This record gives sequence, C-alpha cells and structure tokens, in this order.
Amino acid sequence: MGFKLVDPKTDRRNNEGRSLFMIAVTRLNNTPLVINPDLIVFMEETPDTIITLSNGEKIAVQEKVSEVIRRVISFRRRIFNPWIPIE
Repeated sequence: MGFKLVDPKTDRRNNEGRSLFMIAVTRLNNTPLVINPDLIVFMEETPDTIITLSNGEKIAVQEKVSEVIRRVISFRRRIFNPWIPIE
C-alpha cells in the first residue's frame, strides 16, 4: 500500500524541487517518500521510527522522531508564516 502523489503538473515545489505541502522521509529500504504532515497522528521509535497516519497506516522510516518533528515545524513555518526564517 502506498501513497498517491500529487500531479506533477499542479504540484507546487520550492527551488530544490521538494513539495511545499509534504515532508520528505526515507523508508527503511532507502526508498524516498513524501507524506502530508497533517495526517500524522503519532510517531514512536522502537528503535525504528514508526509514523502512524490518521487512516491507520503505519510507515517505518529511517529518520529519527526529532528529525521528522523538525521537518514538520519547517513545513508549518513555510505554510503559515513564510517570513519566519527556516534554520
């Protein structure tokens, strides 16, 4: 089961080609994946990071919980206040 990615013709992307409405993570098998941070219900490290989405789907990723949180904060800054600098 995977995600349906947005249409590349209508997807808004920043200068680096990353989606402005999703965050990038890496599955355990090194496959890149973008997820909508609004769908994250909770995350846990067991020791792999497991992201549980609002639809019940669980995704195991390489990034630590703290890194996913940093990416969500960066996402929120871009969406809600683009004038706040991103570290």
